[in-house]
Amino acid sequence: MKKFQRNIKKFFLFLLILIGFIYVNNTSLFTKDSNGEATLLAHRGLAQTFTMEGITGETCTAEIINKPDHPYLENTIPSMKAAFEAGADIAEFDVQLTKDGKFAVFHDWTLECRTDGTGQIKDYTIQELKQLDIGYGYTTDNGATYPFRGKGIGLMPTIDEVLSQFPEQNFLIHIKSNDPMEGERLSEYLSEFPASRLTQISVYGGDKPITALKEKLPELRVMSLDTMKSCLLPYIAVGWTGYVPSACENTQLHIPEKYAPYLWGFPSKFLTRMEEANTRVILVAGNGGWSEGFDKEIDLERLPENYTGGIWTNRIDIIAPILKD
Repeated sequence: MKKFQRNIKKFFLFLLILIGFIYVNNTSLFTKDSNGEATLLAHRGLAQTFTMEGITGETCTAEIINKPDHPYLENTIPSMKAAFEAGADIAEFDVQLTKDGKFAVFHDWTLECRTDGTGQIKDYTIQELKQLDIGYGYTTDNGATYPFRGKGIGLMPTIDEVLSQFPEQNFLIHIKSNDPMEGERLSEYLSEFPASRLTQISVYGGDKPITALKEKLPELRVMSLDTMKSCLLPYIAVGWTGYVPSACENTQLHIPEKYAPYLWGFPSKFLTRMEEANTRVILVAGNGGWSEGFDKEIDLERLPENYTGGIWTNRIDIIAPILKD
């Protein structure tokens, strides 16, 4: 009986020591605050916003925009210029492959929602696409008025035009399809850039194009659902020890705020571990389902104190001045 009692005591002592180790190894209380600032990512540059309630993959968001309070259209050079001037550290944009093998910077794979064109991006050359009015379909009052109609002609840029216009800025490129060929074509294009420039570029998208891209450019920071799972699932299992799986190295993580608290060491310890692995962490609002961002001043109250990771926002013009000040 006494031996059993001793074993029980040893077990609970071991359990207490283990709990203490896990706490000390993962709490942010003893982590020195970084002198850095949060990294601000402007989703599609400075874009028109819309309610997230009830949207699906088939929703034409141009038809449900909020009342405009700025003149910019998403995925355009003026919108990116405005985003950087407002204080963005990174601008995100979407790419679609055209008929003549160029990458057009545009969100939708079809034209009917936003433009005065019809059909798919892939069926047009870039010069044909530049004749379209990309502001044609935007309305805030169910079609009674179209505030951007006639103002978006010629504004659809190519990836080359964007990167040439902003040669020193950081970008996150979104491959919208799940076609591996697009990953291969993007790798061919990006391989022409020096290594120093590639450190300023990250790419995310479907599993297939991202796998194809990473095979060609292993040094490039990328992200897909598969890379996220390959990193985070093992980390959730053993990250309490401080171990960072190799799949977490040199990648990008978009962490929904709903799930962030369940990551070992979040925020400070987790961010430090990922930074040492050359991985960028971007916190996305809500559950991460529909590119929700920290878009209002009240949203920033949900950020952890002294948070120095990345922040996803659709309103860089509102958020940057608050955080920078």
